Amino acid sequence: MSNPDELNEKIDQVQQIFWVGIGCKRGTSWQLIDRAIEQVFQENQLFQSAIAGIATIDTKASEVGLVQLCRLRNLPLKTFSAQILRSVCVPNPATITDHKVGTPSVAEAAAILAATQLTSLTVFSFTSIEELRVRFLVPKRIFQLQGQPGAVTLAVAQALNMSITIY
Repeated sequence: MSNPDELNEKIDQVQQIFWVGIGCKRGTSWQLIDRAIEQVFQENQLFQSAIAGIATIDTKASEVGLVQLCRLRNLPLKTFSAQILRSVCVPNPATITDHKVGTPSVAEAAAILAATQLTSLTVFSFTSIEELRVRFLVPKRIFQLQGQPGAVTLAVAQALNMSITIY
């Protein structure tokens, strides 16, 4: 593919399949969250254009940095209660998070739940689902920048193609 326009067209056609789970301290800037996403996606060779949305705990629904980031990137913000998040088995639960917000995982659990919901939204009336699948791509990573307030924990899950039967 030598034509740059063809490459840009292919990039524009990237399916939005990644859900970024975010946990953050109050007052974390959108710039820090954005930088964390950029770094994780670059390190894991993932297209940022494939981000379907941001997911977090419901108590962060009005967190300024998250809301600003979603507005700037034109991404939905999905939130889940601590009770729902705690029902998800994650690879890296944290006791301190459980004590602070009522669930051992925010970023990982939210990413997994959001990716699962995205997959279920792609179901049409002429299909029957045999299996909903999610690939957990990036375990939680914690980011802080010297001289900038706050911290962000980030994880990424991918909605996979599902097995379907066409009638």
